[in-house]
Amino acid sequence: MLPPEAQKKMQCWIRSRHLISSRNFFIFETVDYATIERFSECIYTLGGALISVDAVDKIWMGNHRQVILYRAKASLHTPCHELKQYWIKYGSFHTRFDRYL
Repeated sequence: MLPPEAQKKMQCWIRSRHLISSRNFFIFETVDYATIERFSECIYTLGGALISVDAVDKIWMGNHRQVILYRAKASLHTPCHELKQYWIKYGSFHTRFDRYL
């Protein structure tokens, strides 16, 4: 994956509130583990490192199905990365799954 493509995916996740910034880290939450793998690929492409992936909770999808909520924590090594500025402009302090926790 090329860096411009990785940055566009990260910006999309920021706008959809899957990806937030917390101090020096980026926190990504999703119910699909394959998306976690794409997120880690984007982080590595941009020069960062994936720190941890945790199964946070089970949330209800409908009346009869539960899915696992995954949280990934990553760091980009550059202090003034463009994604941090993008998050300041378009991001949020809460992910879309905060109401379930």
